[in-house]
Amino acid sequence: MPSLYGLKHWYTRRLTFLINASVRHGISPDTWTLVGVIAGALGAGAIALGWWPLAFLLLAARLGGANLDGAVARARGVSRPFGFVLNEIGDRASDLLMMAGLVGLGVRIGAPRATIVALLIAALAATLPTFISLSAAGAGAPRLNGGPLGKTERCLIAVVASAVPSWLAPVAWLLIAGSILTAGARLARAHRLLPSPGPLPEGVSPLGAGPAE
Repeated sequence: MPSLYGLKHWYTRRLTFLINASVRHGISPDTWTLVGVIAGALGAGAIALGWWPLAFLLLAARLGGANLDGAVARARGVSRPFGFVLNEIGDRASDLLMMAGLVGLGVRIGAPRATIVALLIAALAATLPTFISLSAAGAGAPRLNGGPLGKTERCLIAVVASAVPSWLAPVAWLLIAGSILTAGARLARAHRLLPSPGPLPEGVSPLGAGPAE
């Protein structure tokens, strides 16, 4: 489905000078993962305070860090499976911090309790697309990304909410509905990509636990 994820490669090309500098100076890809998490944490604070221009810059840096870790690893030829793990942990931590920033904004402006609860539900719902993607990857599918409401869209929505706090309630429900729709789209795509089950070898149980009794 269409999403802002298609801008990732364009954005990464804009950061080529940082990739080249990282190669020249031997900067670890994990450094960029950490930069992304720190920018995400600071961006969450800016969201909570309603400083939306700063939140925009910091969340752009958060996305930049998430792009640079993989790009630098490939450019330096140091890609490793554990780097994928660190990248996912960094992304999830940044996401949760950003959602915490929205909750903090709601508390700061005295939003109704129902809005705060909806934001907390949105924080939980926002984990569903990644949960589907990682589960599918564990089963052998490619790592699924994109929308309609991926991390790039979540960052943009968070900036809009910090600029117009009165929209927090509809923003919460947009995040919930968009996250569920994205999770469903990724699940359907994973179903198409993963191979259909074939006949089991004789003597193997359906659960793969060993010989059938």
